[in-house]
Amino acid sequence: MKVREINRVYFIGVGGIGMSALARFFREQGAKVSGYDRTETPLTKQLATEGIEIHYTDDIQLLDKEAQLVVYTPAIPKDHVEYNWYLNNHYPMFKRSDVLQSITQSMHAITVAGTHGKTTTSTMVAYLLRETKYGCNAFLGGISVNYGRNYWSSKNDTAVIEADEYDRSFLKLSPDIAVLTAIDPDHLDIYGTAEEMEAAFIQYTKNIKIGGTLLVKHGLHRQSDLKGPRTLTYSLQNDAADIYGQNIVQRDGGYVFDVAGEDWKLEGMHLNIGGMHNVENAIAAIAVTQLLGINGEDVRKALTGFKGIGRRFEYVLRNDKIVYIDDYAHHPEELAALIKSAKQLFQGRRCVVCFQPHLFSRTRDFADGFAHSLDMADEVILLDIYPARELPMEGVTSKMIADRMANSAHTILSKEGLLEYIKVAPLDLLITAGAGDIDKLVEPIKNILANK
Repeated sequence: MKVREINRVYFIGVGGIGMSALARFFREQGAKVSGYDRTETPLTKQLATEGIEIHYTDDIQLLDKEAQLVVYTPAIPKDHVEYNWYLNNHYPMFKRSDVLQSITQSMHAITVAGTHGKTTTSTMVAYLLRETKYGCNAFLGGISVNYGRNYWSSKNDTAVIEADEYDRSFLKLSPDIAVLTAIDPDHLDIYGTAEEMEAAFIQYTKNIKIGGTLLVKHGLHRQSDLKGPRTLTYSLQNDAADIYGQNIVQRDGGYVFDVAGEDWKLEGMHLNIGGMHNVENAIAAIAVTQLLGINGEDVRKALTGFKGIGRRFEYVLRNDKIVYIDDYAHHPEELAALIKSAKQLFQGRRCVVCFQPHLFSRTRDFADGFAHSLDMADEVILLDIYPARELPMEGVTSKMIADRMANSAHTILSKEGLLEYIKVAPLDLLITAGAGDIDKLVEPIKNILANK
């Protein structure tokens, strides 16, 4: 598939975060892009203003019968009318990962994989390449706060791609530089066991192009099996790694730190977003810039302006009275890092966490882990499980997490109940977290807090 020669593309699930990046890519190539999604969102509205035609009814009369390529999300139900029409009429149909595979084969590709940290790290890499004038084509799984986008282009034939482990799609990519941030068990509905998932990440490292580099977090499980043609490790501050942070100091809700490599050192790096885990993500991103030979002073200047990613330790409100953070965290390890970082940054404030579990299967598999992580908060509010692509499972509810918590300061509320709680509760540090539709509550919560 020669992606640059395609001039008419149809997307089934165009509003997905990864799908929309590809839609923007084809649109900027000059192709006619249209598609279907289930519901209208701020992102689909934005795509429409960019010239992408979108409809929200599964209807054969509305699809593009002249499409040269049909791209579909793996989450699409198999009884989808439009999907089956294209399938039965033998149109070229590809998953998003197939298109990204072609892009990695035709460009100098930097891919970032891992069960957490990949969205922030890939966005940091792409941001630094753009701001240092190196340039890249960025395909991201989150919205960059700096640019309000999950895709941007460049004349430089370099691609930065968030490599998603869901549906094993990242195994189709052929990177020149592959970053690996974490291999904690997740998506067990796809992989079955933690061992099977680890095997997939090992395979990811084997797909690196000849002469390429694997940049892997130091100390990961199965470390000895995670090897590329050339392998470098990075760490927050463990000097046993090839690249690591030093002299990390908290400052004004962010951090100042140095980064040491094998034969280089960058001092006085300034990250203006919260979360010690984000310092580690920044170290990985900085390491990529040094592999590319980018001037260190240009990197230092650029990092200072990095504003983060929507829903990744995002400061929704931050003043003397209230700090309100929203985050996509939907795995126990992510929740633990989020709560720990917030409590470190804002010591003395009472940390209230509102968490919406994502998927029945993930809740079932990690109920103990979620309970343990949430116990770190001073108070916890649980919403009902967001089912996403799943049907309910008997006995699997948010109560499954609540019953395992040692911290007795927890309750289960509806969305409406949460908003009522926000109106009356004394709050000075609030976190909303989850990968479902809890993000739709962010603006209402912000308005209530701002008017208190």
